Amino acid sequence: MSPSRTGTPTARRGRPDALHPGAWWLWSLALGTAATRTTNPLLLGLLIAVSAYVVATRRPDAPWARSYGVFVKLALAVLLVRLVFATVLGSPIPGTHVILALPEVPLPDWAQGIRLGGKVTAEALTFALYDGLRLAALLVCVGAANSLANPSRLLKSLPGALYETGVAVVVALTFAPHLIADVQRLRAARRLRGRPDKGLRGLAQVALPVLEGALERSVALAAAMDARGYGRTAQVPPAVRRTTAALTLGGLLGVCAGTYGLLSAAGAGYGVPLLLGGLAAALAGLWLGGRRSLRTRYRPDRWDARAWLVAASGAAVAAVTALAAVRDPAALHPGVVPLVAPALPLWPAAAVLIGLLPAFIAPAPHQDSREEPS
Repeated sequence: MSPSRTGTPTARRGRPDALHPGAWWLWSLALGTAATRTTNPLLLGLLIAVSAYVVATRRPDAPWARSYGVFVKLALAVLLVRLVFATVLGSPIPGTHVILALPEVPLPDWAQGIRLGGKVTAEALTFALYDGLRLAALLVCVGAANSLANPSRLLKSLPGALYETGVAVVVALTFAPHLIADVQRLRAARRLRGRPDKGLRGLAQVALPVLEGALERSVALAAAMDARGYGRTAQVPPAVRRTTAALTLGGLLGVCAGTYGLLSAAGAGYGVPLLLGGLAAALAGLWLGGRRSLRTRYRPDRWDARAWLVAASGAAVAAVTALAAVRDPAALHPGVVPLVAPALPLWPAAAVLIGLLPAFIAPAPHQDSREEPS
């Protein structure tokens, strides 16, 4: 598209201000972190509801944004499989409230600790429900990030040193949304022609066109990357390369040691300095490594005040939930022996509601074909 008379491209003037995709990922990963800190079904259900509301209000109309429903179905399948395993294979949780008694299959001595069938108690099923719901909530939060953050714009925002790795990650992340979009498109076309689109027969007839479309996209992506000079690097002095490797490796080791110190009681004194020093060294290594990259950014996304607020809202949810798990573990991990009804902890629940902030401050969703990933 040709520039306007004032020198500003028309595509840029007509493009609304979008939220940085990294803010969506930080927000959703923070909600997922909060989900891993609790087994309270009421709090986990509130986390799922918050992510679902934000997705419903801020998800754009794009092919890569239609994968949220698949992640929800995957979460339900994980929850169902966890309950089935607890029913068929038993559970180490003792219980007195027997729901049903299945025929038990005798196993050899080397399979001690495993049983097939037997008594199924309410305590064991409740424990399996809480445990499965935690993983399901984590999957739903990751699905929210896939539906809200444009992967191609996220790739543009990566540091130059991580560009090659980022391309592989983005291609992997966009495979599932494009696959789902192709299946939906082909099933709709088959319905219009009066052909079956459900069952094994319909799936078998749709599989070949879907794989063909995936192959065509891969070839087109490879051609586009080659035309844009993907993989070309600048010449840097050997000393810079060695310094970059030392800073990156040392920084990552410092981050690992600092994280271990924060998680263990013995390393509380050295955890924070090691973590901060490791982060500084790793960032310096990434900055130096980016000097080898020849790529340029066209219309880079800005990390503005709204992106800070979205990321901070998710971080607040994770921080308050982690603090509540330490100070009041009984509220965030309700017991199942004896079997008691879970209660909703007030201040962690109020913190989870802070995660609704992106639904009100993020820009309204829009359809822009220029932002579709290739």
